[in-house]
Amino acid sequence: MTQPDPEGPDVQGPDEPAQSGESPAAAAAAAPAWPVMQVQTRWVTIAGLLLVLALGFGAWGLWRVLAPAPGDPQALLDESRRTTRGQQTQIDQLQQRVSTLTRSDQISREANRDLQSTLAERDEEVAALRADVAFYERLVGSTAQRRGLAVHALRLQPQNDTAWHFTTTLTQNLNRGAVSTGELSITIEGTRAGKLQKLAWGELRQQPGATGVPYSFKYFQQVEGDVFLPADFTPVRVSVRLVPRSGAPIEQSFTWADAIRDVAPATAEG
Repeated sequence: MTQPDPEGPDVQGPDEPAQSGESPAAAAAAAPAWPVMQVQTRWVTIAGLLLVLALGFGAWGLWRVLAPAPGDPQALLDESRRTTRGQQTQIDQLQQRVSTLTRSDQISREANRDLQSTLAERDEEVAALRADVAFYERLVGSTAQRRGLAVHALRLQPQNDTAWHFTTTLTQNLNRGAVSTGELSITIEGTRAGKLQKLAWGELRQQPGATGVPYSFKYFQQVEGDVFLPADFTPVRVSVRLVPRSGAPIEQSFTWADAIRDVAPATAEG
């Protein structure tokens, strides 16, 4: 008598084909669906990557078309023009500034020259006023020395080759309030053709018998006139002669060199 197998009948595994006589189509329909889903996911991923690559490649191509190449001559020319315009603007601004500063410096220099000239003129005026004040103090001041009629100064200025204009300053403070009147004449000593010669008033005035220049003052007066020298005459000394209406004539001499300076002081009294 046959003994039964203690392990029992064999159990069929899940992966083994059915031994009971099922058909292949039924077995395939009964198989799981996850391998198909895995394949579909893989294809979707690949398609997405291809789409991204296509879009990137298209964007790159569009950029290459629209953006200028690094060595594009037109781009370099445009950039050079922009740089040139910017530099020209800076140059124009600097030139304008230089022009403004130059004009300002020129104005400052001219103003400084004018100021220096004005100051020099004022200094001369102040010096002249001080000299006048000193002159008036010596003439009419309380401590002024009393002097009679005198020639305080003589100045000669050339008018042309032979004509000279003279200006004499006459003073007196001995008789305060009294009026001094009279006539003034000039004689000039010098050389002519190697010989000493003295030109009288009539010869100097080119009027034989000419009368002197009249004067009339209390304290001082400037008496002016013109004299004429021969072309070949070399003057050396000038004498001024005063003939008052009352009193003795007075004569004072000046060297020619002193007379043609701004102010010629008297060197002798006659």
